[in-house]
Amino acid sequence: MTTHTITLGGDLTVNRIGYGAMHLTGPGVWGWYPDPDHAVRVLRRAVDLGVTFIDTADSYGPATNEMIIAKALRPYPEDLVISTKGGMLRTGPDDWANHGGPPYIMPLGRPEYLRQQVELSLVRLGLDCIPLYQLHSIDPTVPLADQIGVLAELQRAGKIRHIGMSNQPGVTIDQLAEARRYAEIVSIENLFNIADRADEKTLRHVEQEGVAFIPWFPLGHGDLTGPGSPLAPIAADYGAGPSQLALAWLLHCSPATLLIPGTTDVEHLAENIGAADITLTSDDVAEITRRVEALDIRPWRPVD
Repeated sequence: MTTHTITLGGDLTVNRIGYGAMHLTGPGVWGWYPDPDHAVRVLRRAVDLGVTFIDTADSYGPATNEMIIAKALRPYPEDLVISTKGGMLRTGPDDWANHGGPPYIMPLGRPEYLRQQVELSLVRLGLDCIPLYQLHSIDPTVPLADQIGVLAELQRAGKIRHIGMSNQPGVTIDQLAEARRYAEIVSIENLFNIADRADEKTLRHVEQEGVAFIPWFPLGHGDLTGPGSPLAPIAADYGAGPSQLALAWLLHCSPATLLIPGTTDVEHLAENIGAADITLTSDDVAEITRRVEALDIRPWRPVD
């Protein structure tokens, strides 16, 4: 049995299956979602189904994702935690890795830029204080003390409640330790799923430290949970669909995980949230892990 909730920073308790809003944007995570009314319906349905944690970023759209969340959900329910991110530049659709030519993705952690992005996110989301603000990507050209330091200043000013970190493919233990010298870090958002457990050492570390671990790409690539999914036979043995199995496994592999599966389909949304009702024993988790390893699935990785 696993608890259905997790507490961030000692005072924000949320359900452990949240919603990742990234795909409620245009093609390539660029521009407005083609059917804004449908995007609004998906977000409202997520809240109706018990989602209390929504993940977004200023680079999703850019900006449009934060605005559609505000359109759909303001005034926000008292128990709803909005998490957004800043510090990543994009120059066009599908530019999630630098392939040596345009379009580009680039971290930008200059304090003046991060300060501006926090202020813009506040306006777009219609908030006086952002419940969780995460540094989206660590800028190697700017001291981490400056990147986290400006967020700590904004926290003291009452514009950020809690601070987290993300990176591609993930925040390292050393980076987390350094960041915690300048501010309390309540979460990290790293690449992790049932078929890609390369970051398990970091997961175990933050579990012991009381830091939430938010796996991005929690359902892996499309072939992992879509039609003809290699997980389907395993999932059937547990009375679940492939995506439900992948999410239930994440919930049970560590009490530190906070999931943000994204979908634009209301039925899939309900299926994803239903994963919280699947109970796995530690033996089940070990057996599922063994069977997935035997499939020898090649995990997706960002292109450097």
